[in-house]
Parts: sequence; C-alpha cells; structure tokens
Amino acid sequence: MIVYPAIDLKNGQCVRLYQGDFAQETVVNPDPLKQAKAFVDAGATALHIVDLDGALSGDLTNLQVIKGILANSPIPIQVGGGIRSMEQIGTYLEAGVSRVIIGSKAVEDPAFVAEAVHRYGAKIAVGIDAKDGLVATRGWLEVSDQDYLTVASEMAKLGVETVIFTDIAKDGTLLGPNLEQLKALAEQVPHLNLIASGGISSREDLEAVRALAVYGVITGKALYNGNLSMADVVEVGE
Repeated sequence: MIVYPAIDLKNGQCVRLYQGDFAQETVVNPDPLKQAKAFVDAGATALHIVDLDGALSGDLTNLQVIKGILANSPIPIQVGGGIRSMEQIGTYLEAGVSRVIIGSKAVEDPAFVAEAVHRYGAKIAVGIDAKDGLVATRGWLEVSDQDYLTVASEMAKLGVETVIFTDIAKDGTLLGPNLEQLKALAEQVPHLNLIASGGISSREDLEAVRALAVYGVITGKALYNGNLSMADVVEVGE
C-alpha cells in the first residue's frame, strides 16, 4: 500500500481544511516546497497535491508552485483540483506530474473522462468525494444526486484504473477513515486501484485501511499535527 502525504495548496501556501470548509483553513506551512522536501527526505515514496484555489476557479492557480515541487521531488506526484480541460491535463503531465485527478468534471461530463483515459491511460485518476454517500463537486460546495458506488462503477466501465475516495465528513477531523464505505467500494469495483482519503488519525488507522487491501491511502492533518510520523508512513507503506 502506498501512503501519500498530502499537500493542499491555497494562496501559494500549504493548508489544511476541516471537512472541506474553506472558512476553516489552517496554514500548516507557508512554504510548500520546503514541506514537500521534508516529506521526500523523510522517506515518502509519493505525494498527493491538491490545488484548492483551482478546485473553486477551474484554473491551474497554483501551477508554478506545483512546478517548483516537481523540480525538486524525485518521487511520483499526483495532482488534482480544478481540472476542467484536456489542455490542463496536458500541462500537468508535461510538467512531470505522474497522475492527474479529475474530480467535478468526472461527474458532470463522463465523456470527458473517457477521452482523457483514451489519451493518457493510467495517468488519469478520478476523485470521488462524498457527503452522506452522495458525490460532491466544485470544491465540495455542491452535492449531486449520484451515489458514490454508482459513480465508481461508471468510472471503471470507462477504463479508469485509479479512484481516490474521500468521505468529506471525515476529512481533516482525525476521526478515523470511513472503513465501511471503503470496504463497499473495494467490493463494488475490485479491479480499481482504490486510494482512501479522509479521517486518518493514527498508525492504527493506516493499518486498518491496509487490511482492506486497497492500493493507497492519503494522510494530511495527522502528519502535520504529529499524530502520525513519517516513520509510520514509511513502515506501514512498505
């Protein structure tokens, strides 16, 4: 299982949100490049980066910051937030991003996902972010009428190989991951590479997710506040 330290970018800084609420923002490091280097130096094997500004605007707002991280990080980096066009995907991949995550656009325009997968294959992932089981979009500000399991199945049929699932109610709370929904996803789409996100609070949480035999897990707040160490990340991720 790959454990991805998370770097969420807002106004060029590394921040954490609580349950996706932009009004509940905490700056955890004003220098994302230094934060990425710290993760790499401590043994991270991959990074997860989200452009929160881009998630709201639909632009690659923090592109230059992300390029700076890419230039100094020899490990794979997946990036999401505000992906709305094939041109944006191409820009990220040309910059060296290993995997681009399509979020809102996947729900609103499945044909776009199909075209992206046709062009770029495994370099495309889909982010499924759910509130009470329903998929949320546009920086989590809007909630659709589509169930997370149904969307995951549809993405698998389109050829998507990797899905990142976030239970928004758990994100940034340190209340533990939604193991029930993760288990349901793993059973619904067993051939997908499933990456869990939201609620990780301890090494025990990482181990509980690993027991579900998922592909990966993302952790942010627990690392920044010391509940989880990079030694835990490296050891559990082996």
